[in-house]
Amino acid sequence: MPTREIEFPDASARAAAPLPPGGNFTDGDPLGEKMILNMGPSHPATHGVLRIVLELDGELITKATPDVGYLHRGDEKIAENLTYQQFIPYTDRLDYLAPLANNVAYVLAVEKLLGIEAALTPRCQYIRVICCELARISSHLLGVGCFAMDLGAMTVFLHTFTEREKIYNLAESLTGARFTTSYTRIGGLARDLPPDWTSQLRAFLHEVAIAVEEVDQLLTRNRIFIDRTQEVGVISRETAISYGLTGPNLRGSGLEYDLRKAHPYLVYPDLAFDIPTGTTGDCYDRYLVRLEETRQSIRILHQCLDHLPDGPINIANGKVVLPEKRQVLTRMEELIHQFMLVTQGVSAPPGEIYCGVENPKGELGFYIHSKGGGSPNRLKIRSPSFVAISILPELLKGHLISDAMAILGSLDFVMGECDR
Repeated sequence: MPTREIEFPDASARAAAPLPPGGNFTDGDPLGEKMILNMGPSHPATHGVLRIVLELDGELITKATPDVGYLHRGDEKIAENLTYQQFIPYTDRLDYLAPLANNVAYVLAVEKLLGIEAALTPRCQYIRVICCELARISSHLLGVGCFAMDLGAMTVFLHTFTEREKIYNLAESLTGARFTTSYTRIGGLARDLPPDWTSQLRAFLHEVAIAVEEVDQLLTRNRIFIDRTQEVGVISRETAISYGLTGPNLRGSGLEYDLRKAHPYLVYPDLAFDIPTGTTGDCYDRYLVRLEETRQSIRILHQCLDHLPDGPINIANGKVVLPEKRQVLTRMEELIHQFMLVTQGVSAPPGEIYCGVENPKGELGFYIHSKGGGSPNRLKIRSPSFVAISILPELLKGHLISDAMAILGSLDFVMGECDR
């Protein structure tokens, strides 16, 4: 991971208005000289349908109030009226930049409720990790590309989106869809890897590794990029913890916390990878962390391809996984299992569980309360983007409007997940 030793003599000479006496922005505006500016909800730099009400003293932000909910669809209430299996497509629409990872996170929670997580086949677990790491690369490519474009670096955006399109080609070959994948199933996967898919993935990993180094060369030592990001939007380690930040936004502040190592799941304990962290917690650190995480995901995917086992992709349980069509048409027991699964869903025991997964944006968690039967009594989604937006009132205050673009891009949130 690149170090922070890249500084120019005048990099710290930032044009910023001085703080008022005492540094307090909440003493009112007796002269009526402050202005209210609505940033969004359609501003392209807000990374979704987000509205931020800014109070300005000249170009200095004295107060920032996020206004969320423009994409609210009531996913949590919808889940209560669907079977566990039927809710899988709705998870695509959460962090819609990483639908494959959302599918895995939700299904892991249901499998924990059913008590079948230990029964997952080795091939299924490896393929799920491949899906998660592909989603991480895709999300970080978009995050870094849009972050750079927000600050004027259009070339980086073109590099990252070229590679991201290749991931969509792989997703289409694997799942039949480019965007809304709905690939994971309770107890396994919708289908196995298509022929020659692993060789296509290896070719992509070679190409994206070259692209990541090109992005590194374009941005990491770029004087304008450094001036716009270093010492801007600083989140201390203590502040990050108090706000509940996770993912790159937390690790950028120096805390080495990653659920893949802290609370391992699937086959992550068998894989070697590093957890990059920052030192200052500013926009530049968060960029460096995402860039290095992309490299680590490439490293993980190579290991998965090297050790990908053969065998079934679904557990051998007719009460959880749909039986083969041939058996449904020829045997009464399989016909009954299919009828029950399609009409009523899997029969979950009463109880409550929480399952958190390391998604590209941070910890995506699902809390499920069950009273038994095929649908949850209550489902709650812990979205990392919502948590990231909660820090904006404290983080934006005292910065210039131009700094707000850098801060929003460095947090890399997505509003579909925030509003859910």
